[in-house]
Amino acid sequence: MTSSPQTVGLLLVPGFALMSYASVVEPLRAANLLAGKELYRWIHITPGPAIVMASCGATVPCPVKAGDTVKLDLLLVCAGGNPTAFRDRTTLQWLKTLAGRGLRIGGVSGGPVILARAGIMDGYHMTVHWEHAPAVAEGFPNIMLTRSIYIVDRNRLTCAGGTAPLDMMHALIAEQHGPELARKVSDWFMHTDIRPAQSAQRASLTERYGVHDDRLTAALELMESHPGEPLKRSETARRIGLSTRQLDRLFSEKLGASYAGHYRQIRLERARDLLRQSAVPITEIALGCGFSSASHFSRAYREAFGVTPASERR
Repeated sequence: MTSSPQTVGLLLVPGFALMSYASVVEPLRAANLLAGKELYRWIHITPGPAIVMASCGATVPCPVKAGDTVKLDLLLVCAGGNPTAFRDRTTLQWLKTLAGRGLRIGGVSGGPVILARAGIMDGYHMTVHWEHAPAVAEGFPNIMLTRSIYIVDRNRLTCAGGTAPLDMMHALIAEQHGPELARKVSDWFMHTDIRPAQSAQRASLTERYGVHDDRLTAALELMESHPGEPLKRSETARRIGLSTRQLDRLFSEKLGASYAGHYRQIRLERARDLLRQSAVPITEIALGCGFSSASHFSRAYREAFGVTPASERR
């Protein structure tokens, strides 16, 4: 167990999610309070502005700037919004330099995207908020991406954000100061159901769609896992042991939609994530989401969301 205080750097990227940030820093504060001594110190770091604004408008003063000399035991990058658009060379190079020195580095919510952009996730398993996952998969095909709530892989920590940092910080506090203190911290926040790292980020298909038919959830799983090369209706029916007529009836009765219509909506929602979270060309997004051409994609997108793909990206 660690005896001397640990210094945690919190690199706050403008537009960071306040809940993710609080779920990181509040367990550190509680650990100090419940232990009756200083176990952790934290330093707010900025990639630019001296005061960084969260997505909700709250602001945090950051006395240290990326690139400054500062002694850290752990650096966590907190980002939200569209982290794929982050291009600050000084910050990215600083992250690369610190990684080269062996510093333990992590990312929360959109933070792992910035670590990937800095080139320090090669050879590591990582996770990221599900909203950013399609853009990471497209932009960094060599990264070993999973959909866990957090991952600790040697000296890299990545976390999906939201309330998931509560689970990750529980694991870190237990690692450094024992499970008893970690449990006290979690109880302090009424976080009594500690999730393991490999827990799913999103509700199950049954919960998301409000359906309890195993055949329908099996069909939905197939559809969500094949957005780029859509499965034919007959193929999905065959794989789940139904006729096409039975499959049509299942979608109509349980979801109030046709198989083709619902599949198109799944692919359009994936395309919307890519438009918002990546710089992938629109034509590539169209083809990667199963549309025959950019014009076909544009018509379908406007019909579904009321704007063109180009307007969505802007």
